[in-house]
This record gives sequence, structure tokens and C-alpha cells, in this order.
Amino acid sequence: MRLVPLLTAILVTVFLFFLVAEREALLSFAKGSDATREAEVQPALSAENDEATRQRVGVIAMRSTAQEIDSAIILRGQTEAARDVDVRSETSGLVVSEPLRKGTFVQAGEILCQLDAGTRRSSLAEAEARLAETRSRIPQTEAQIPRAEAQLEQAKAQLEEAQINDNAARKLSKGGFASDSRVASAAAAIRGAEAAVKSAEAALKTAQSGMLAVDAAIESAQANVAASLKELSRLEIKAPFKGLLESDTAELGALIQPGGACATVIQLDPIKLVGFVPEAQVNRVKVGAKAGGRLTTGQVLSGTVSFLGRSADPLTRTFRVEIEVPNPDLSIRDGQTAEILIGAEGRTAHLVPQSALTLNDSGLLGVRLVDEKSNAVFQEVTLLRDDIKGVWLTGLPEDVDIIIIGQEYVVDGVPVAADYQDIAQ
Repeated sequence: MRLVPLLTAILVTVFLFFLVAEREALLSFAKGSDATREAEVQPALSAENDEATRQRVGVIAMRSTAQEIDSAIILRGQTEAARDVDVRSETSGLVVSEPLRKGTFVQAGEILCQLDAGTRRSSLAEAEARLAETRSRIPQTEAQIPRAEAQLEQAKAQLEEAQINDNAARKLSKGGFASDSRVASAAAAIRGAEAAVKSAEAALKTAQSGMLAVDAAIESAQANVAASLKELSRLEIKAPFKGLLESDTAELGALIQPGGACATVIQLDPIKLVGFVPEAQVNRVKVGAKAGGRLTTGQVLSGTVSFLGRSADPLTRTFRVEIEVPNPDLSIRDGQTAEILIGAEGRTAHLVPQSALTLNDSGLLGVRLVDEKSNAVFQEVTLLRDDIKGVWLTGLPEDVDIIIIGQEYVVDGVPVAADYQDIAQ
């Protein structure tokens, strides 16, 4: 009898016994083996995950959603008088009026400095007398024109008569009824009449030119009168507009030469807020836009943009902007420092801590984000404005994870392990 078939039969019998009679014990043994294998595999997987985690850079990030904000443009500037004029003299003379002191409120057209007339009134009287004398020559000169016209008509009549006599003498001479001397006399009479006509025409032109000379003399005399009146008007140096005296007017007895200063007048109602807009934001400013400001005294102002420069300052590359603000009580002074806000179209932006900003290798301003694969990535941004909570940025997606601590220690593509934190913390 062979041994191998016998052992095989015994093993098969034992297996069938456990499969049928001890089935549950067999299954428990099998499960225990699987658990043992899993227990052996699990530490290996955990070790791999721990190693991958140890390779990521730990950072602190925040989840941010874009918000709709009023993107006002904030500038630093100052107040400026609407008008500021040094009132100067157009002529020379001694001041004969009492001075007005600085701070005095003056109306438009009010006399600031009165100068001594000197001989100017005599010059005006002489000019007026010459004008009257010239006008008195008008009747005499006008009368010469009709007289010259009458003489011309008489000369023309004599010429016609001489022509008739000459024609009759010629006809009679052909028939033998008139002598040659009569024909010659008639021809001579024609030449005399023609000469008389030319003389009368010359006299008429002389009379007409005399009238033109009188008209020119009248215009010249009128110009002299106007010049004398203008010179007299220059003796009263008046305020060009309603405002305040920023300096005393010229003192009594002072001699003012042409171009000499009488006073300085400023207009403070309305007053202007003046600032300079960077070229990156100049297209957002519109003339007529609502604007305002806050003075260092805490006074709040409101007005509208009245002017936006078209030429940039060659040094700062900024554009002048002026805001007109009512100042009826003159409480706002010229030259006060002001923080200016100009209304612009609203836009969506993210509020992040200012410390989250960084620069890339090209020197561009931006932030580092955590992408969907938990890798760091740089994103260029545009800074709108800052406040006490942080800075408002545009150029980012609607929802984004921004690294706020540790952004300087990672570059694009570096895996990060982000610990998320609320911006308010």
C-alpha cells in the first residue's frame, strides 16, 4: 500500500470536516489573518503620509470672498482761494485815501486806493475844448459843398451853351452865313467852359475832403477826451471782485508808480480743494463727480470736482484736480491741509492684512494664494486703498485662499500645509 495517497486522503477528510462541521471557526481564523495583514500594512501607509506631510511648508491662510465697496479715491491736498489777486496801479500818483486794513471785507468795485488827479482834469478840459472847436467847423465846411456843387452845375450849363453856339457857328460857316472869326470864338468859348467845369469839380472835391478832414479831427478829439477820462478812472483803484483784503492798502501819501501794488484781495467763497491724482487713477476721476474732504481741524467738507488737469506734473507724474466747496461763512481758510475723497464707480475687492502683500522676482506687487492642489501660487493685485483693518485689493478671483503668514518662505508650486485663520483674529 502506498503512503502518499493515504496521507492525501487523510488531509482531504480533515479539510472537509472543518469546512462542514467547524465552518465558523475556519472563517474566524481567516478573518484574523486578514486583520493581521492590515495591521502590518497600516503603519507603513501612515509612515508614508507622515513623510509627505513633513515635506509641506506650514503657512497661515485666510479664506476671502470679494466684497462690493465704494472705491473712493483718497488724496492729500490743501485748500486754495478761488481767486487771489494783487491789485496794482495802471498810472502814477500820490495816494490821497485812508488805507483799509487787512481782513476787511470788500465788495466788487469798491475803491481801495484813490490817487491824486494832478493836471489830469485840465488835460480833460483841454481835450473837450478841442473837440467842441472841431465840431464848430462842421457847418462852415458843410456849406462849402453845396456852393461847390452849384458852381459845378453852372459851369456845366455854360459848357452846354458854348457847345450849342459852336455847332450853330459851324453850320452857318458852311453856308457862308458866318465868318471864320465867329467859328473860332465859339470854339474858344467851349474850351473856357470845359476849364470852368474842371475848376468847379476840383472845388467840390476840395469841399468834400475838407469835410473828411473835419470828421477825422473830431474822431481825434474824441479819442483824446476818452484817453483823458480813462486816465482819470485809473486814479480809483477798485476791488475786482467781492472778497477779503489779505494785506493793507497803500498808505496815505505814498507814491504809486505804474505796476505798484495797492492791495491783495482773495475770494474764499467758494473755496477750492486742490490735490494731485496719480496717473494710474486719473481715468477714474470725472468732472462733476461728488467729492469731499476733511481738514486737520476735523471739519468735513463736500463739493464737486470742477477741474481735472490734462497735463501731468513733470516731476511727480500726477494730475491737478480741483474741488469746488461752498464757504458762505468764510470759515475755511486758504492753505489748510485736507484729506480729499473723490467718489468713483464701486467695484469688488478683498480686504487683507497689509502684511500679506509681497513682491515677486519681477518686482510686481501681489499676494500668494493656496490653489486647489494645496500649492502656493503668486497673484498680482492692484491696491485700491487702505484703512485701519487692512488693504483693499482687486485682481483676485471671487473666492480665494490667501496666505497671510509665511508667504515670504514659499514660491510658486511649493506644497503648503495651510492653517486657516479669520482676518479678525
